[in-house]
Amino acid sequence: MRALRTAFWGIVAIGLVILGLANRGMVTLRVLPEGLSGLFGVSPDLDMPLYAVILIGVALGLLIGFVWEWLRERKHRSEARKRAREVNRLEREVDRLRHEKHEGGDDVLALVDAPATPARA
Repeated sequence: MRALRTAFWGIVAIGLVILGLANRGMVTLRVLPEGLSGLFGVSPDLDMPLYAVILIGVALGLLIGFVWEWLRERKHRSEARKRAREVNRLEREVDRLRHEKHEGGDDVLALVDAPATPARA
């Protein structure tokens, strides 16, 4: 299993190196389109290699997706915590009742262990 994982990450690394070499040309990222930048008089531009833009886009997409799923599943996590607290409370109550009334004995098991009475005809 470890060799399979290492091979997978090796292939991913080779793919990223090939992506970087094939897309190493510089591109200009503009925050606003040229029409709007003339209207506002501000045009923040950034020059960077195309592979960096691609990788940053993928990382940003993953981050947004992870946060979205975390927020979406909040109600499920809340319900699971509530149920876990309820289970813990009920287990404590059962333990308390066992020690309080029967000192760990069980009436049903006491009846099973009792000698059987002969059946009447």
